[in-house]
Amino acid sequence: MIRGIAVALALLGASAGAANAQTPPVAAASSPALQQRLDQLPAILNGDGDYDAYFAAGFRDQVPETKFRELGKQLATAMGKATGVEQVTPLGPNEAMIVIGFERGIARGRISVDANAPHSVVGLLFTGTEMRGDSAAKIEADFRALPGNAGYGVYRLGGTVPVAVTQLNGDRAAPLGSGFKLWVLAEAARQVKAGTRRWSDVVPIGKRSLPGGVLQSWPAGAPVTLHTLATQMISISDNTATDTLMTALGRANVDAMVRKSGVANPDASLPLLTTEEFFRLKHPSNAALVADWATLTPEARAKRLADPKVKATPLDAALFGDKPLALQIEWFASPADMARVLDTIRTTGDEQALAILAVNPGGDASRYAYQGFKGGSEPGVISASYLVRTKSGEWRAVTGNWHQSDAVVDQARFFGLMNRVLTQAAKE
Repeated sequence: MIRGIAVALALLGASAGAANAQTPPVAAASSPALQQRLDQLPAILNGDGDYDAYFAAGFRDQVPETKFRELGKQLATAMGKATGVEQVTPLGPNEAMIVIGFERGIARGRISVDANAPHSVVGLLFTGTEMRGDSAAKIEADFRALPGNAGYGVYRLGGTVPVAVTQLNGDRAAPLGSGFKLWVLAEAARQVKAGTRRWSDVVPIGKRSLPGGVLQSWPAGAPVTLHTLATQMISISDNTATDTLMTALGRANVDAMVRKSGVANPDASLPLLTTEEFFRLKHPSNAALVADWATLTPEARAKRLADPKVKATPLDAALFGDKPLALQIEWFASPADMARVLDTIRTTGDEQALAILAVNPGGDASRYAYQGFKGGSEPGVISASYLVRTKSGEWRAVTGNWHQSDAVVDQARFFGLMNRVLTQAAKE
């Protein structure tokens, strides 16, 4: 799995004070057709109404009814039932920015309808959600209620080291999934800044790994720039791009970055596995070989990786099921560790490194002047790391994780909590 998380912003949220209200009159610039669809929207979100009649065919092709209904259930779990459209800002006769009220929160979004009868909805995009009356104490309580092990933190950057503003289990290491790719980006940024590499350097695509990503489908040995590799690695968590970039930078150099970035226990993750090695070690046929992985030194792990049995293990796209698998085979860091990694990218990288990190902002970026993101997951594991700059110019790291060894984790629930943390951090 090891892929970045594409966060549906409509899923969950943070803090709002607006009271429930009936749908207000739409401004004169909006059409009666748009008003009609706004009146019908709360029912559609609550699982009622005719989905096929409400949405245009093009929208339904992109968002099947089953997927939309699941989203509605997630919204209801987080914020209760939709109660009405509380605010409408027309962008034209058939398009508007909207605020939809729920029993315990609001959702901000954008809607557009077809100018031609029957005026079906052709676009509906949620850009953010907020909980009514949220607080740091409520967020911490909800993190504590997660089964298994979870932690998060908000860290002020700009001094010698990141300073915790708020954290829960901030110094407890946890598996990261694809969050480890931030170390790779940090080393790429360091080498570019030092002048030993350029983002425009071209290298051939290396050995194919499993998805996520797209480079595993490209022609073998196709030439790509370091910039392309880094962007694919961070924005869509491309595993083949990651492994190719690690090789180009030098495996020893990437390992050294784990230590340089200030991780409290770097040996827990060293040598830093490529995604290909990760998949091979995870394979059930290697269960006995990796049972003691967590107790090995980095040197002993390196010898284990050289075992012909590991190298001969097939890459199995069906490797992961609905249960956690060999969670000792992972990359480990605490929320505070990840804040230090993000700060390393901020202070030792260049504008391109920050731009790469922000291609996929991991959610509603409107709260901040800048928002970069990398997430990671596998069954039973999820993590998220955000580098943000407030609109007043202050830099912060917002990081979190959740894992359990006996069950999968609810990604929507986790990202709902992280979204709330981001909203609170933007206000502090």
